[in-house]
Amino acid sequence: MNRELITGNEAIGRAAIDANCQFYAGYPITPQNELTAFMAKNMPENQRVFVQAESELAAINMVFGASAAGVRAMTSSSSPGVSLKQEGISYLAGCMLPAVIINVQRGGPGLGNIGPSQSDYFQATRGGGHGDYRTIVLAPSSVAESYTLTYLSFSLAEFYRMPVLILSDAIIGQMAESVSLIKPDIAKYAIKNKEWALTGCKNRKPRVVRSLFLKKGALEQRNLQLQQNYRVIEKEEVRSETFKTQSAEVLIIAYGSMFRLVKEIILQLRRQGKKIGGFRPVTLWPFPYRHLSALVRKNKIKKILVIEMSCGQMLEDVKLSVLDRAKIYFYGRTGGEIPEIKDIISFIKTRKIA
Repeated sequence: MNRELITGNEAIGRAAIDANCQFYAGYPITPQNELTAFMAKNMPENQRVFVQAESELAAINMVFGASAAGVRAMTSSSSPGVSLKQEGISYLAGCMLPAVIINVQRGGPGLGNIGPSQSDYFQATRGGGHGDYRTIVLAPSSVAESYTLTYLSFSLAEFYRMPVLILSDAIIGQMAESVSLIKPDIAKYAIKNKEWALTGCKNRKPRVVRSLFLKKGALEQRNLQLQQNYRVIEKEEVRSETFKTQSAEVLIIAYGSMFRLVKEIILQLRRQGKKIGGFRPVTLWPFPYRHLSALVRKNKIKKILVIEMSCGQMLEDVKLSVLDRAKIYFYGRTGGEIPEIKDIISFIKTRKIA
C-alpha cells in the first residue's frame, strides 16, 4: 500500500476531492490557509468550482446556494472565521441542507492567536448559531483520520441532510505524517436521488428550500422533524476509541491531537506498573455517553483525568457520562498553549491519580 508524506490540511483537501466535492468557498485565515491553497489549485484542475469569497459570511452563504442546487459543497476556516459562519450554518440546518465545514482551531476568544486550541468545543457541539439544531462533529487525531473522517463527512451530510463539522486544530492541520489514504466504507449512506435539490422543475412539481415558517405550528413541526433526525444519529453514528483499557483502573480522556499525548503518557505509566487506559470520543456530537459510561462500569474505574487545550469544555460531557461513579480530574492549557507530557505525568503523580 502506497504511503505519502502530507499534512492534515492537505489530507482534508484530498478527501474532499476524492469524495466528489463540487464546490468550495473559503476565505484565508491561519492555520488553515494551506487547505484553501490546496483547493484553489486542485478544484479547477478537477473541473470543480473554487471561490475565494470576500468574507467568511459570503463563503458560507455560497455553500448554502451550492448545496441547495444539489452539489457537494464545503467551506473551511479557523475559529474566528467559523464564528462568522454560524448564521449560515443555522440556515443550512433549518433548511435541512448538507454541507461540510472545516474548523482548524486556534486560540481565542476574539482574534486570539494562531496557536492550537480546543476551545471551540461548545460552539461545535451545542449548535453555535441560533435555534434548536445540531451538527455532526468529527474530531480527527491524525493526518490519516483527517482524510478518512472528511471523506465520510460528505456522505453523512447528504444521508442525514445536515451540516457536518470537522473539528481539527493547528497541530493536526499543519503536522505532516507518512500515511496511506484509505477511503471508509460508505455503502450504507448511499442515496438514490436528492428529492429536495433545486435543479429546475421541468416535468416535475417545483421544490422549495426554506427555513422561514410563519404559519402557526409549521416551525415547531420542522423543529420536531430535526429532533427526530438527531435521535437517529445519536443511536447510529456514535464513534469512540479506547487504548490499553484492559485491566485499567484509571482512565485518561481526550480528543483530537491531545489523545496523541495521552497514548504516550499511558505507555510510560504502564511501564511503571500503573493500571491506566485511555478513551477518545471520535464523534464529539453525538458524544459517546453510553460507550464511556459502560467502560467506567465494566472496569470499575475510580479516577478519570480529562485533558484538553481549553479551560474544560468536553469536561462537561464527561461528567454527564460518568455522573458520580468516578472522581474526575482536569488538566488544561488554553490560549494556544500546548500541554507537555512531562507536566501531565507530574500532575498525575502529584495528585496521586495513578
